[in-house]
Amino acid sequence: MEHIPAPAAHQRQGRMMVSGDMWAQLGSGIAGIMFMYAMFQQYFPRQLTGFIGFYTNKLVAFVYPYLTISFDEYSGDRFKRNDVYSAIESYLTFNSTMSAKRLKADIDKNSKNFVLSMDDNEEVTDEFNGVKLWWSSNNRSTPTQSFPFYYAPSASERRFYKLTFHRRHRDLITRSYLNHVLDHGKAVRLQNRQRKLFTNNPSSNWYGYKSTVWNHVVFEHPATFDTLAMDPVKKQDIIDDLLTFSKGKDYYKKIGKAWKRGYLLYGPPGTGKSTMIAAMANLLDYDVYDVELTAVKNNTELRKLLIETSSKSIIVIEDIDCSLDLTGQRKKKKEEGDDDEKDRLPKPLKEEAREKDSKVTLSGLLNFIDGLWSACGGERLIVFTTNHVEKLDPALIRKGRMDKHIQLSYCSYEAFKILAKNYLNLDSHRLFGTIGRLLEETNMTPADVAECLMPKTIGVDADTTCLENLINALETAKEEARLKAEEEEEEAKKKDEASAKEKDEASAKEKEESSIKEENGIVVQEKEKEKETNEKKQD
Repeated sequence: MEHIPAPAAHQRQGRMMVSGDMWAQLGSGIAGIMFMYAMFQQYFPRQLTGFIGFYTNKLVAFVYPYLTISFDEYSGDRFKRNDVYSAIESYLTFNSTMSAKRLKADIDKNSKNFVLSMDDNEEVTDEFNGVKLWWSSNNRSTPTQSFPFYYAPSASERRFYKLTFHRRHRDLITRSYLNHVLDHGKAVRLQNRQRKLFTNNPSSNWYGYKSTVWNHVVFEHPATFDTLAMDPVKKQDIIDDLLTFSKGKDYYKKIGKAWKRGYLLYGPPGTGKSTMIAAMANLLDYDVYDVELTAVKNNTELRKLLIETSSKSIIVIEDIDCSLDLTGQRKKKKEEGDDDEKDRLPKPLKEEAREKDSKVTLSGLLNFIDGLWSACGGERLIVFTTNHVEKLDPALIRKGRMDKHIQLSYCSYEAFKILAKNYLNLDSHRLFGTIGRLLEETNMTPADVAECLMPKTIGVDADTTCLENLINALETAKEEARLKAEEEEEEAKKKDEASAKEKDEASAKEKEESSIKEENGIVVQEKEKEKETNEKKQD
């Protein structure tokens, strides 16, 4: 054991006692200050407290040499996420990896690498033209609003970034640095943008901690216009229309129209309407918002959904003729039947049924597509799909709302060749001529053709087997169509015969009734003559 001289030991013990006394005095001083502050808050008038706090802050600001700028995620009464906040988030994601101590991890757009970003309540430093700055990610609690529709997704917290810098660099920061952050952040955001497929949440889940009106997954649909089975000329026309729209920002502004365009996709089931939407999204690099109308309670919620969509997106309502009754003309009998059915339910179930009924109207949907709110944001496509275009209200699909109508019909020979190339890697085959002839004589959807071309086994002659399967399917469909046509013709013939028989029976009955009336008239006349004769004899 090391021997410590007595004087040195006494000196060390004395220093420890002095240090302990110092910390004890510091603790007592802090406790006293906190006690005085608590008494000050409790017994001083609130107006005086605010007055003193105001001038205290001014005094501190006079002495403190640093300035701060806050950037809220949702500023003021805006309904959408602040674009400046998003740009700063992307900028800091790019610049914070090496300096931040706490990071959040996510997957990049190719789902191959991790993307690291600054975690909440974390601070990083940045440097611009030799000037040092500090960025911090913060959140503040706010009271719950009375009208949650006008509130951001989180009802309890508001997130914001805070920039701190020395006051002598104010001009450099406000005139150059902030523009640098915005430009760089937008470029990073565009480069790392991961396309998403959104679906709307029920409105009961819109409010609360970090709740949103949309849920999303990564959009990874592989469909492109190269693999889309349709007429090449028609396909190229659609591609040109989409590319012209995507580059038309200045043109739409010049003509005074919102930067949006409506597409109506219609045709039998299995003709590729959903695949067309995926090809549009992949061509333009747009997000997809799939709106489930039956989950939207009223027009206000529909408007809220539109507000929360981003630019460079496709808003889709599939099978719109089946989603809601949008003709604007409900049958009275149907209404009465529905009301009678609801009246038979117990009161709690009746109220629940009424709450579940969607009150989205045709007028609300038209405003969603083409009203004032549709101009919020820009660069959007609105796509409706339907199997029965004749059921839709003409006002819903007129030009100006649904600008381009695209009919997706049965598989043609040109579409078949694209499918053969996709599924079998064939440009030509001895059976192509037979298939082309049968496709002209038979209606078969591209989905059915593709199923026949899908190899079911691995073999040397799999291509020929698939083509023969398609020929058999086409011949079967042709025979079924012929039999169905004969049945329909026979039924029509029977209906005509039944109708003619009914007419003959009605004519015979009418003749019989007229004959009876005529006989009754003669009898009445004879009785009247006999009566007159008897009266004369009595006279």
